[in-house]
Amino acid sequence: MRHMPAPRRATEIHAATLRILTERGYDGLTIEGVAAAAGVNKTTIYRWWPGKDELIADSVRESHLTRLDTPDTGSLRGDVEALLNQVADILTSPTGRSIAAATITDSNPAITAFARNVLGERAAIEQTVLDRAVGRGEIADTDARDLFVPAMGALWLRILVLREDPQVAHLADRVVKEATRGT
Repeated sequence: MRHMPAPRRATEIHAATLRILTERGYDGLTIEGVAAAAGVNKTTIYRWWPGKDELIADSVRESHLTRLDTPDTGSLRGDVEALLNQVADILTSPTGRSIAAATITDSNPAITAFARNVLGERAAIEQTVLDRAVGRGEIADTDARDLFVPAMGALWLRILVLREDPQVAHLADRVVKEATRGT
């Protein structure tokens, strides 16, 4: 992660990084390719990012492509479906698919740390959704991880591996059914 101001051409570098990642995938992305596409010297990139994993993580972070809004539809069912739809929209976009593939296939600490951060932010949103449902009397207090990890895992598997319809409404129903079990 950078601790200094971004280079003047950071916007172009980030855009080129995401474009190449989307078009060529993780293995097809090179610092030299990004530099050429952004119109900068590769030493400019290396001055700010030690390698492509840090560059990818920073480009995704700066783009807000993985940003989720906390839904507030007034019901647990509506909020869960809205949240799952946001994740599905990210994963089905070409850039989102490439980002997800990079987080799955690479074990570099920069990408792993970035993925954990994104998942931590998502977990906070999930818990907010559940806390609101508790406040409305829809469910008893519960841990978001217990409910959302299976649903998000199914979403990722259906979209990224099986390449099939994520069936968001069905997954939302399963989360709500599990959340209301015992209440």
